[in-house]
Amino acid sequence: MGERGSIASMNFKKMLMTTILVASQVAALALPVSAEENVPVSNSANETTITEATYEQKSQADSGEEASSTDPVTDPDTEGAGTVEGEAGEPATEQATEPTTEGTSNEGAVISGAASSSGDELILLMNSKKMYHNGVEYLANYPMEVKDGVSYVSIRAIVERAGFQISYDSKTKETIIVRGSDELRFKLNTTSYKVNGVTSTMRGKSYSVQNNFMVPLTAITQALEIPYTWDQKGKRVIMNLSTKPVASFTIGNKEVISGETIVQYLPQSSSPTGQQIVSEEWQGRQETFMTPGNYVVTYRVQDASGQWSDPFSLTITVVKPHTPPIANFTTDKDTYKMGELITYIDDSSDEVGIQDRNWVNNQRAFFSPGPVSIKLTVVNVFGLTSTIEKTITITNETLYTRDEFNQLYTPVGEKYGFDGKAVPSWDKVNYSYTSNATTLIRSNSPETVYSEGVLYRETALGATRFMIHHANATGKNVKMYVIATNNNDVSARLTQSNLGFAGPNQYATGVGKASVERYYDSMLTGNQYKDIWIAPGESKIILNELSASNMKNGDVISLLADLHSDSTLQYDVIMIGADKDPMVSLPYLSLLPRDVHNRGTFMDATRTIEYSEEIGLTPVRLLLGDNSSDPFLAGQDTMSAAEPVLNAGNFGVVYNITLKRVAPNTLVTFNPRGGFYTGWILVNGVQVPLSATTGLNAPNETAVLFRTGNYEQSLNLVFTAAPGSNLSVNLLFQQMPAKK
Repeated sequence: MGERGSIASMNFKKMLMTTILVASQVAALALPVSAEENVPVSNSANETTITEATYEQKSQADSGEEASSTDPVTDPDTEGAGTVEGEAGEPATEQATEPTTEGTSNEGAVISGAASSSGDELILLMNSKKMYHNGVEYLANYPMEVKDGVSYVSIRAIVERAGFQISYDSKTKETIIVRGSDELRFKLNTTSYKVNGVTSTMRGKSYSVQNNFMVPLTAITQALEIPYTWDQKGKRVIMNLSTKPVASFTIGNKEVISGETIVQYLPQSSSPTGQQIVSEEWQGRQETFMTPGNYVVTYRVQDASGQWSDPFSLTITVVKPHTPPIANFTTDKDTYKMGELITYIDDSSDEVGIQDRNWVNNQRAFFSPGPVSIKLTVVNVFGLTSTIEKTITITNETLYTRDEFNQLYTPVGEKYGFDGKAVPSWDKVNYSYTSNATTLIRSNSPETVYSEGVLYRETALGATRFMIHHANATGKNVKMYVIATNNNDVSARLTQSNLGFAGPNQYATGVGKASVERYYDSMLTGNQYKDIWIAPGESKIILNELSASNMKNGDVISLLADLHSDSTLQYDVIMIGADKDPMVSLPYLSLLPRDVHNRGTFMDATRTIEYSEEIGLTPVRLLLGDNSSDPFLAGQDTMSAAEPVLNAGNFGVVYNITLKRVAPNTLVTFNPRGGFYTGWILVNGVQVPLSATTGLNAPNETAVLFRTGNYEQSLNLVFTAAPGSNLSVNLLFQQMPAKK
């Protein structure tokens, strides 16, 4: 070989000695497993942006075998080390295999693709002491190994390479790892550890081997959100330990309009090592974008150590300025007779959508001659408006009088005015009724409640209906409850069939109307059906909607409900402070006295009316809640020594009315007689409002319920009085004028 060979041999020996010296120095840094000697490591902590995954399970899925301590993952030192290392100790560039989430736990997401090239990279070899940190080989004191299907790593190996701080708490016997603001605490021979003070579970138990503290790798990667990939072919874990800061931003505007919107950039940045962000850089940022289109804006930040974050980009969609809607309408003609129906055709348009339409003077007919101006204003979703106004002509000729027109064309559920003083002179429908055995518990007094207490208490068996209507005047937030108590020796079954609840709010008539609407809806859909079982001696809150929300001072609630019990139950209707326990409070509540309103227990609270004679050829009225044609229910107030009471207005009574022969061309309307009324009624299984816009004023307003055609029809009406409204009421039947 000569002199050159001798020199080469000497250089090789020097390199070998240097390598051995470096390895021995690295090994000398190893921390005792007990960590009794606190050895802080001052390297920077790591950026953590993606959660970890269970690469052990990926290995099992790829091999089709269960990993265990007796069947470890292939050691790359003996089988395939050549696929892991490149020349001069640099990490291999081979692509990692595509991992799968099948069979993994919920510890995190599997990161697929090539090993990270974003800076700080640590490669751990399975069953090997070798580690590659940014292409430089290091030796751990103990290899990463698989035990009971879980991959374990020496805490020291990770700490030394990742730059974490480590210490030992002799009082708690915990080894502590700190990275920035994150703290991990481990104990020997446990399956739990603490992450920022919160106890978490590891996939395996920590242990000691040859003075090395071993923990599941996933415990560290999960807690610190260290992203990694698993290279199945090379049997290696590739961890991304980048300490770069992280930058992102959002836009505070709901939309960005070209030439109009001042864009609100909301930057967000952080450093995994707790470094201060000292600089930022934007590309493509504009305060106002003048032209519609998609714009990419990029943002990055620099921390105090001089590291820049990866750039974060967001595409901002800039839209053109919104245009107002186009208001437009037509009528079927330009000239009409007095009392002639006018058809309005709304032809308004908008590029996005019209949110509101406001008409002025778009009456269905006019009853005075001359020109008439009609206006329409439309509003789109952006609040932009457009208005159009047109004029039509009304001639001197009359097609229908106002009354004739209203009878023919007022829509079902809407009202019209008429001379209600003549109604009492109409003949009454001489109907009879039968009663169903329904017990009505009416809790409506004191209607305005000034103190906590029991509003009503009663026992009932079988079919039971609750009608509850109260206002809070206690000066504080309260809740209302109905408590059912089973004082029997056997369990009781309580079945709820129908329920309508409304409130709490300040408007008594509106609450009453809504409760009736929802009560009818439960009849039609069965959406409130439920069975409730009450054990012997047990008390249970029922009708939970009643107590779902606090009642503020001045609030009103209203409830109608049908139930059936197979045993006698005691019912308590109570009002107490919103912060109190109803079960604890009940034994100590006083019985509240009633006021001028009605409360009590009433039997036979469902009335069935069947009328077989023809109706509607002449004007007639069917009167309800008048105490004459429809007598008030008699009952007793059990909280006032069973004092006899009358259910004035028959609130809580349900009427099922069947008219078997309604004459052709008959108009059926609803006319209140006792005062203001607003509510709902079921007409042939369809809910009809009384009325759709505002309520009805007695006696000169009536709401359209039904019109027969050119043939005789049957009609079914289900009615119960809306709490807060006034009785009595008339159902009016009359012939409509002939159409011209």
